[in-house]
Amino acid sequence: MQHDLIAQARTWLAEDPDPETRDELAALIEAGATQELAVRFAGTLQFGTAGLRGELGAGPMRMNRSVVIRAAAGLAAYLKAQGQDGGLVVIGYDARYKSADFARDTAAVMTGAGLRAAVLPRPLPTPVLAYAIRHLGAVAGVEVTASHNPPRDNGYKVYLGDGSQIVPPADGEIAAAIAAVGPLADVVRPEDGWEVLGEDVLDAYLARTDAVLSAGSPRTARTVYTAMHGVGASVLTAAFERAGFPAPVLVAEQAEPDPAFPTVAFPNPEEPGAMDLAFATARRAAPDLIIANDPDADRCAVAVPDPAADGGWRMLRGDEVGALLAAHLVERGASGVFAESIVSSSLLGRIAEKAGLGYEETLTGFKWIARVDGLRYGYEEALGYCVDPEGVRDKDGITAALLVAELASVLKERGRTLLDLLDDLALAHGLHATDQLSVRVEDLTVIADAMARLREQSPTALAGLAVTSVEDLTRGTDRLPPTDGLRYHLEGARVIVRPSGTEPKLKCYLEVVVPVADAAGLPAARARGAELLAAIKRDLAAAAGI
Repeated sequence: MQHDLIAQARTWLAEDPDPETRDELAALIEAGATQELAVRFAGTLQFGTAGLRGELGAGPMRMNRSVVIRAAAGLAAYLKAQGQDGGLVVIGYDARYKSADFARDTAAVMTGAGLRAAVLPRPLPTPVLAYAIRHLGAVAGVEVTASHNPPRDNGYKVYLGDGSQIVPPADGEIAAAIAAVGPLADVVRPEDGWEVLGEDVLDAYLARTDAVLSAGSPRTARTVYTAMHGVGASVLTAAFERAGFPAPVLVAEQAEPDPAFPTVAFPNPEEPGAMDLAFATARRAAPDLIIANDPDADRCAVAVPDPAADGGWRMLRGDEVGALLAAHLVERGASGVFAESIVSSSLLGRIAEKAGLGYEETLTGFKWIARVDGLRYGYEEALGYCVDPEGVRDKDGITAALLVAELASVLKERGRTLLDLLDDLALAHGLHATDQLSVRVEDLTVIADAMARLREQSPTALAGLAVTSVEDLTRGTDRLPPTDGLRYHLEGARVIVRPSGTEPKLKCYLEVVVPVADAAGLPAARARGAELLAAIKRDLAAAAGI
């Protein structure tokens, strides 16, 4: 067994084109580190609907140039089998470790396979790549990013020619094509032959961002902005300047791309402590709001002044921003369909119904939301908003930030705030309070065990609220394809439990709806909502054994 493992590692080593991972693997072989080698050679990094994502390092269970070259060769073979020979593949990348190398390898493989390849001019936000696919008439796109994952991770996200991320059955067919790739020496990789795009593709994206705003709308909101050490700062500041907003005050320590993400434990605005520097900057600059992007700038976080909050600033939940943007679009006379994933707040459906607009629920992820017929606006509670589906069929943290700033400006002119509008929505539709129980694990069996336990011993009540029905989403519903998840309907509440598709996490999404008669009743409704969410979280953790 040990001999087989070493032989397997030596075979991989002989093919590895990267001196860095070759040295790493050679050192493991030399040290006889069979335990570590067993982990790295336990299988292959699986290509799914999120593409590839994993920790950087040598071996088939890590993100590295060998794995990426195989992924690119499989994607090229799939595209050719679909009759796309000679088609254009656009490639974007962020500023993480190895991202530029992975982008170059992908361009070389596509070129060698007889496709045309074009690489974005520099590390840029993921939505610029999603835009460029449709703008340039490409047959596919690849974004090298691990979004808001830890520094040692990277990833590989695939889009098809409609500008949306892949969904079944394409993901399975691409995975099969990757598995069929032979020795790396047989994958043709020329030294050149692909195009490096100019700044004009970014200029076209920026020109498109203007379309999300109303002509002549107020542009007075003052913002503090953090790029979270990612690639958003130059693009967001350019978009704000074009639109005529005051220049955002940048969180200096996090403004420049840095793959080490030195000031945060996790480069995700939702993680504890990630916004501390933004709050400190805001206390000095006294803006109207704080806007944060994640490192690839496809998500947008918002914080607002709140005297009742610790430190005077409060992060809005993704569901709150989702409802605020929906209300703003309704006021602007939007038509079409509003859509969200099943883990997001039911408030969006109520807003759409009252406005006479279409409404759709999808599985988790913008790969599903972006495919809704007649989509005008889509959002997901994990800080993702699609506000210009004709331009970018994915979440876009730049255009979402512009729309939030416009809404804040409109309210400011009326002497009101985003919190005032949230109060209006609670009075109109009931107080919708949401929270999440998220458990990061080292051992993935913990997640499987928790799901099995909930299926075998389904709770009959949570927080004293009776469970009125349970849906096992692996069976699908009349509106949704199958997915690994459980949905609980309670009296005045809803809970969804699912494994994360991109991180080693079990995620539980909680929502309670508390009726509220008038403005005087809002504080009590909020207190009741918080109390119920805390109790549901406690009872659910016990039921799942986590």
